[in-house]
Amino acid sequence: MSAERKVIQEATRRVLLKDFLVQESARAGFGGLEITRTPMGTRVTLVCERPGILIGHRGELIKRLTEEIHARFQLDNPQIEVQEERAPSLNAQLMSEKLASTLERGWHFRRAGHSTVRRIMEGGARGCQVILSGKLTGERHRTERFKAGTIKYCGEAVHLWVEKGFYQARLKPGVIGVSVWIMRADSKLPDEIVVKGATPRAAPPVELPPVVDADAAAVAPIAGPLPPEAS
Repeated sequence: MSAERKVIQEATRRVLLKDFLVQESARAGFGGLEITRTPMGTRVTLVCERPGILIGHRGELIKRLTEEIHARFQLDNPQIEVQEERAPSLNAQLMSEKLASTLERGWHFRRAGHSTVRRIMEGGARGCQVILSGKLTGERHRTERFKAGTIKYCGEAVHLWVEKGFYQARLKPGVIGVSVWIMRADSKLPDEIVVKGATPRAAPPVELPPVVDADAAAVAPIAGPLPPEAS
């Protein structure tokens, strides 16, 4: 098998594995996935909001999930590690799932979008953006954006500091795509430069010219001799 086919096959396997784990951990709150190759096998790190639901009593559910992954995706000695998400309001994937669930329960899309943005910003994010695409109110497809704070769309800052999540809300009119972008609070933009050892200099006070009343100036006497009258 050529190298190109191996890369395509591995990428396809990762996408299918992520879709499978999203469905299996829906009740536990899927927050992210990381697949790492080790000398002992394949380590799958799964981030969940409620890991106890996914692990089960004495680890029975996680053992069954490991066997099913090994049989379906042919991974070498898979080892699943479940981690708890400490800050769910700053996890883009979790917030996209919560927003989709809110839309499926009947909330208006504007109310749900603004509520999600407010929750993310209260959690300490520097900026966020929520994108809803689909049949929101009528038969025509439309896209609505809800934004707060600072968000970047291109460049190195997107790869380093912006986290993206996507989920689908299945409603009667159709499927609505939910995308959530979150810019972390510890993000540092390229144009933010701090000089070490330099003390910030206070801005000098601005002296404004005195205010002159136009009416008073019109009736005030003129200092000095009057000009001679023209003959």
